[in-house]
Amino acid sequence: MSASDPVVTAVDLHRLPTRYPRTVGRNARLGSHGSGGESAVAVLRTDTGQVGWGLTEGAGDPRSVVGRPLSELVDPATGVRDLDHAWLDIALHDLLGVVHDLPVHALLGSRGATTVEVYDGAIYFDDLDPEDAPVGAAVAVQNCRSDAELGHRSFKLKIGRGNRWMSRSDGDERDVLITRSVREAFPDAKMLVDANDGYDLDGFRRYLDQVADCDLYWVEEPFLDDPDDLAALRRHLDEVSPSTRIAEGETSPDVDALLPVAAAGHIDVLLMDVMSFGLTRWRALMPELERIGTVASPHAWGRPLKTLYAAQLAAGLGNVEVVEGVPGTTDLVDDTAYQFADGHLTVPDRPGFGLPVPQLQRTPAS
Repeated sequence: MSASDPVVTAVDLHRLPTRYPRTVGRNARLGSHGSGGESAVAVLRTDTGQVGWGLTEGAGDPRSVVGRPLSELVDPATGVRDLDHAWLDIALHDLLGVVHDLPVHALLGSRGATTVEVYDGAIYFDDLDPEDAPVGAAVAVQNCRSDAELGHRSFKLKIGRGNRWMSRSDGDERDVLITRSVREAFPDAKMLVDANDGYDLDGFRRYLDQVADCDLYWVEEPFLDDPDDLAALRRHLDEVSPSTRIAEGETSPDVDALLPVAAAGHIDVLLMDVMSFGLTRWRALMPELERIGTVASPHAWGRPLKTLYAAQLAAGLGNVEVVEGVPGTTDLVDDTAYQFADGHLTVPDRPGFGLPVPQLQRTPAS
């Protein structure tokens, strides 16, 4: 087989520790997000000695790709050919870039800028911990300041404390207090809020009335998806904060159901995850989003490498104005080719995702 179409000879599976700068607390639905956990990765090896690797999402059978030429597994123009192999979407794109000596953003079309704005997605309910002596609301501003020292200039605040962790009235009051406190501390920051479906329409309108002067960039998943409620939210925002966008599509997205709502102007940003939705599906969807005037910002929370993938997607497909930043590191991964400063991430022009293959002890799954 030629070097331009190598055969996959092995799939090595590993788990790498991921480390956040601090323990990340609760959101409106879930308990503590911990200090990082592990990242599952796959390394694809070929008969030509070329290697691609990346995070995996979900389960799959490595034997279904071993012994097959790359051209049978991934199409440079569209992505993974069989969605049964979507769990290897990242690794296959990385290998494709290595084989063609192109960065992933070039494979995707280089339609966006290679320097991408990033927001800090790590401002959770740390004010509620520890349970026996909660540190209080001031920690949100402290965490923003800590992340600003890492280079962040924009912040997404988790809200919805009254959904599970506090009384409705006390939780809503705390949400308002933290939103206003962060705005006061960072008057020029791009500020986003994410309720993880922790409100209903009426409650969220009351929240917006109290923070209308905070110039929120977007409101994310304020309540369970409902076309009528999203239309009503858009009308309310047009009255109190017309520049604020509505972002949806992270949690169990029904994309076919969301697209008409977006086309009607009631969703401004779609958020499907860069891993679970995947590069291949994003490649197919983006032209339709451009047609209806909706922008994208693939969800990246959980693993720092996802931010790098989302930035490559933004640089490749365009139509992405800001991506989610996950502060932290992944053991054995050298990401220094990505330059992060002043709230912006510049992706490298190295082949694939521009990340050297980690030096791992081989435990073949082929």
